[in-house]
Order: sequence, then structure tokens, then C-alpha cells
Amino acid sequence: MDDKDLIWQITERKLLLHTPVYDVMAQKEVSPTGFRGTYVAMQAPDWVMTIPVYQGQFVLVRQWRHSMQAVTLEFPGGVVDRGEDPAQAALRELSEETGFTVGRLTHLGSCSPNPALFQNRFHCYMAEDLTPTGAQHLDEDELLRYELRPIEEVLSGFGRGPYAHALMGTALALYRQHRTA
Repeated sequence: MDDKDLIWQITERKLLLHTPVYDVMAQKEVSPTGFRGTYVAMQAPDWVMTIPVYQGQFVLVRQWRHSMQAVTLEFPGGVVDRGEDPAQAALRELSEETGFTVGRLTHLGSCSPNPALFQNRFHCYMAEDLTPTGAQHLDEDELLRYELRPIEEVLSGFGRGPYAHALMGTALALYRQHRTA
């Protein structure tokens, strides 16, 4: 079956809002049937998340999330800098947030974090053969600490308490997929 009858064409784009994190765009589009509409799309850099496995446990970061007004416990991650390879961003973010260096990095998958709104990609890696350096390199506004948690606790606890980050659920699904392959 061909998807050509589902593909809309963008006829005009307009910047509605520029922020330090993303741009909000208005897109005028036309459907294959001729229907015209205006839709919102957010342009953001790609994101990366790393699942660090150390001594049979996950390395997680505990941090305040402003929009949620809560402390979460999640895998290290962040923004892929312009021109940066996602694998390099994964290594950089892990080192900055936890101080661990990586012996083996495995790409688990990439996907769209929310294709209805965002135009970026989410890249997930697993980091193994870790070495703690004891030196975090946090941004000025980054207040977090890392901790080790049993893998099964994280797998069974997702969606409750501090395990609320939806992209962490995607990372856990990719991790399980990799482990059963």
C-alpha cells in the first residue's frame, strides 16, 4: 500500500515564537484532497538519552523538572549540539551529569519524541564498561546528583513516583528490546 494519499504539503511557514529551547512555527499545509489548514510545529535540536549500566545497576540522575514542579529520577541526557554526532552527545551528557566514562556505547534506536508537535529526533544509547571519575561538569543552572538503582526496580517502577519522564519509557522499551534480541 502506498502512503502518497496521506502526505500533506507545506505551502508556508511562519515563526511564531523563538525560545532558547525551541522555535514554534505555524505551517500552512494542503492535504492530498485539497483541504487547507494551519498547524503548529516545534523545531528543536535532537535529544539524546543514555542508559548507563554499572555493576549490574542503572546510573540515574535525580533533578528538578521546572514544568512538572517535581524531582524526577531518569537516565542522563540532553540536547545534541549543532553539528554534534548523537553518539558524541550521549558520551558528553553522561560525563557531564555523572562523571562516568564509557568503554562501550551501543545505539539502541532513534525515534520521534512526539511527531504531532516536534520535528526533532530522540536518540537512545546504552553505555557499558563504565569508569567513575568522580567529576561532574554541570551547567550553571543544572542541579542534579546521580545514583545507582537496581535495574528491576527501574523497569517495574516506571510511570510511578520519580520515574515520570516519558522518554525514559521509550529508552526502557529499547533497552528491553536489545536485551531480548
